[in-house]
Amino acid sequence: MDSNSRLIKLAILTATMVTLVVIAAVVAFNWQEVAERLGLDITPPIVASLPPETDPGFTTPGLLPGADPKAFLRDADFFDSAPVDAANITVTYGRTANLVLSSIEKDLRIHIVDILGRNIKGEEWSVMVDGIEYRDRQKSGVIHIRPMNVGVVTVSLNPLTGYRTQQEEATIAIRQQIEYVALNERDLRILTEAQIDESIEDTVVRMADEDRDGSEFTEPLGTWSGAQFGIDVSKWQREIDWHRVKEAGVEFVIIRVGYRGWTSGSLVEDPYFAANIRGATEAGIAVGVYFFTQAVNVLEAIEEASMAIALVEGYHLDFPIFIDTEGTGTGGRGRADNLSVEVRTEVCRAFMETVRSAGYLSGLYAARNWLYNQLDMSRLDEHIVWLAEYRDIPRYSGYYQMWQYSSRGSIDGIEGNVDLNLSYLF
Repeated sequence: MDSNSRLIKLAILTATMVTLVVIAAVVAFNWQEVAERLGLDITPPIVASLPPETDPGFTTPGLLPGADPKAFLRDADFFDSAPVDAANITVTYGRTANLVLSSIEKDLRIHIVDILGRNIKGEEWSVMVDGIEYRDRQKSGVIHIRPMNVGVVTVSLNPLTGYRTQQEEATIAIRQQIEYVALNERDLRILTEAQIDESIEDTVVRMADEDRDGSEFTEPLGTWSGAQFGIDVSKWQREIDWHRVKEAGVEFVIIRVGYRGWTSGSLVEDPYFAANIRGATEAGIAVGVYFFTQAVNVLEAIEEASMAIALVEGYHLDFPIFIDTEGTGTGGRGRADNLSVEVRTEVCRAFMETVRSAGYLSGLYAARNWLYNQLDMSRLDEHIVWLAEYRDIPRYSGYYQMWQYSSRGSIDGIEGNVDLNLSYLF
């Protein structure tokens, strides 16, 4: 047999085998239909077995041999058809109450919080601190103890009806010296103006007004001597059309985030803060914020800075967080009106250092006479200064990076007067 004949037979054999394989695959894939057409019985044989619950060989992962994972379905009492009384569950099992502790300087803050970390208010909580009882008589969910001796203390939460209280004792080291670190928002009691008498708490006298000589510019200067033109606003400007403000040439705005009441010392959010920072940002205007201080010590200054930091979270700031230090215009009756130069300087420094430790630019706003006579500026030279002086040319001889040159400006999109500023920061 020659080689050509062998090749032909090999090709025929290969083709036949391929055809048989294809036919077998088709039949296997459609076997049920083929069997029905041929009248074949393909029902699998029944294999006798014991019921699962009695079959000694029956096993399910996690169960003992012979256990039936579906046995509960045959239990008439397994499902409770009675309605659930949510109030009864609360009374029986209780809401969760835990301790959160913090210390700034020789003090102890004790927060009683729920499962979401919120202060539980409306209850007179009591705690034991190294065997001494302290009570939350304000029912605020916070117990603040000061002064405290430096060292480690042990705190336990006393049981209260209706609550599952933390059973384990907690310990904390009482700090010797202040650290300029922002407090957690739950360490602060931030109020709205609906909770205070804002007509009393929110008053201020512009110290720069005392130095006004009538030469100030009252119109927008625009880009002047390489400076950026901006404004600062608070609730006093009410509703603002930020897109018109942008079209008027405003490049930046410093927005009041809040203030401390001059009588009660309450921390209060400016009612227009959120609307202003959202509106300005959406309009493409660079933003910064300021806080009107009435802090009388370093601890209160850290609280004020912490409040500002908490409220700007989620927003992008191009300009600093400023502390605004001025008189209240109450004849020296404001809680911070009569601070010494040393204390006022430390208050401003603590505010700005806390802001800076949180990663923001920090700054100080004050009038020329205030900078000269109420502060030791040699101790604040690491921070940005925003000068308020209403003249055509400032007479302040110190350094400054921003200048509020008028409080009598007019800007399209804002009703009434508005402060006008120039910035040399960027």
